[in-house]
Amino acid sequence: MNATQTANALGMAGIGIGLTEIAAPGLVERALGIGNHHTLLRTMGLREIASGAAVLRNPEAGMWSRVAGDALDIALLGAAVAKSNRRVFAFGALAAVLVIAYMDLRNASDLSR
Repeated sequence: MNATQTANALGMAGIGIGLTEIAAPGLVERALGIGNHHTLLRTMGLREIASGAAVLRNPEAGMWSRVAGDALDIALLGAAVAKSNRRVFAFGALAAVLVIAYMDLRNASDLSR
């Protein structure tokens, strides 16, 4: 798979994550063990969808928007881990985002060459 194909797959995955955050914020809240943050989750979902759409339209610029979004996700999930009543699950989500952030950063760098 080349860098553009990888970017498109990451963009589509982001759109799926964003749709989940918009459609089922309560499910995400329960999974992470956090309180009522429907508005924040839906806002993050919109950001994720916009970033995914940007990747599909312009892979290089869109991937850098994903990298920026990953930084925000990492900060928010770090706070969630600290306050969660399901820390193992929140930490698992943080670990997954760290892996995705690495993939996004590497792919954005590859596309920029």
